[in-house]
Amino acid sequence: MPTTDRAAVANVATEARARGFLGKAREYLADGDLHQASEKGWGAAAHMAKAAAEAQGWDYDTHADFSVVMHNAAEATGEDRLLLLRGIANELHGNYYRRSRHLRATAIGKELDLVAELVDLLAPLAAPTASRG
Repeated sequence: MPTTDRAAVANVATEARARGFLGKAREYLADGDLHQASEKGWGAAAHMAKAAAEAQGWDYDTHADFSVVMHNAAEATGEDRLLLLRGIANELHGNYYRRSRHLRATAIGKELDLVAELVDLLAPLAAPTASRG
């Protein structure tokens, strides 16, 4: 009977959840729910960072760990752009607490595109084969 690497399976599920959140963010954006679009965009970034952290053996237990993981990821991949994308994800998270009149659908749409880039850049670090098992 083949053995199942539970950590790898969980990591694939975490990455799938990140991509699902990004899809939901776009749906919310299309519906004009800018708060939820922003929060789902943040969720996509946070879950993808968690998937990378799990595969790499990095801690990710609190919101504050997001930045640490993103710095680790930038160092591991040489992708300094991850540091800028970290700020975009945090900005989306902050949108959840802003008044509607301060939110702009066009800006949020562009930020979601950047979160999609973040997700793609982190994907190699999150791959089960990248795990230090």
